[in-house]
Amino acid sequence: MDSSNGLVIVGGGLAGARAAEGARHAGYEGPIRIVAGEDAMPYIRPPLSKEFLLGNDDRASIDVHPDAWYAEQRVEVLRGRRAAALDVAAHTVTIGEGEVLGFDRLLLATGASPRRFRGPGADLAGVHVLRRVDDSIALREAIAPGGRRVVIVGAGWIGLEVAAAARSYGNDVTVLGLETVPLNAAIGDAAGAVFGDLHREHGVELRMSTSVAGMVGAEGRITGVEIEGGEQVPADIVVVGIGAIPETALAEAAGLEVENGVTTDAGFRTSADDVFAVGDVANVFHPVLRRPIRIEHWANADVAGKAAGGAMAGQAVEYDEIPYFYTDQYDLGMEYSGYGTLAAGIEPVFRGDRVAREFVAFWVDDARRVVAGMNVNVWDVNETVQRLIRDEVVVDPERLADPSVPLDAFAGTSG
Repeated sequence: MDSSNGLVIVGGGLAGARAAEGARHAGYEGPIRIVAGEDAMPYIRPPLSKEFLLGNDDRASIDVHPDAWYAEQRVEVLRGRRAAALDVAAHTVTIGEGEVLGFDRLLLATGASPRRFRGPGADLAGVHVLRRVDDSIALREAIAPGGRRVVIVGAGWIGLEVAAAARSYGNDVTVLGLETVPLNAAIGDAAGAVFGDLHREHGVELRMSTSVAGMVGAEGRITGVEIEGGEQVPADIVVVGIGAIPETALAEAAGLEVENGVTTDAGFRTSADDVFAVGDVANVFHPVLRRPIRIEHWANADVAGKAAGGAMAGQAVEYDEIPYFYTDQYDLGMEYSGYGTLAAGIEPVFRGDRVAREFVAFWVDDARRVVAGMNVNVWDVNETVQRLIRDEVVVDPERLADPSVPLDAFAGTSG
């Protein structure tokens, strides 16, 4: 380590670990310190609602790097140490019980926290959220024996992935969603209906257009969920999956510009000199959309984290990656690439067999350009989907829907 204050990364998740990796890859030789709020080395979160929750992955498999990597790369991880205050003028951050760290450049990778149910009964035993590895372990222990009545509040990705895991363990599962169709906000009614049908076929009761009034219990433990109108849905276990809130308190107190996350330019620079932000907490200007976008998915933390590390090390960065995420539910695997904001309200073009759940869906704008694509149980096409989006390929929707027309046939037709 040299005598400089070096790089400080606030946040011990995937984005923070990748940022340290990116800085070293860019040739940075100075000190790197990761301030990790959890008493754990950085790990990957998607398996917490998928493979890890199902017991298919062990604890070590979700770590970003083996412990030895941090020693080899001279990256110090300060575990169980939360950042309490950031002074951008003094270039210091206060952590733990008052320890002050100086920095040359600092990265905010503080992530997001699960949105909590604020109604009656939220603190009853048996009510779960899912964000950290300890949350996943506790939930797995609760649902693994099977035979329990599991109620999931929220019909988004987390809610449906947990529903699939709970049914796989042999539990009775009910999903309560505000929307008329699961995943409406993410992929619209037509594509969301595919997932709704999938869960119904596996025995999940979907109760849509349903609002939760409160949790009810006896002797401090959950016994049911009261929905608007007074009906109680019996429950031994409740999982609240109603979104996440970016962890911006540190940035706001430091006077950084915050709007739906910490706002940055395309190189992850915030409104303060030498302070960067990335991952779930960052609202990053996207050159293609020409406006900021905040993305809460794994791939963004993975790829953008490394790019932000390069930016901290002095590389010129203009981050323009296409958003990507995936899900696994029962025997369905899906990849999605594209701009959800541009796809909103567009009826997708389906290519393949929706009934068999083997298809690719494309969202095509008024200029006949693909702005998003989703492959379901169809593999080795995501790279092509991303190329169609990136190259602004002009398509004929009828031909795009025809599986006999190779996707590669649309090459060279950009507008």
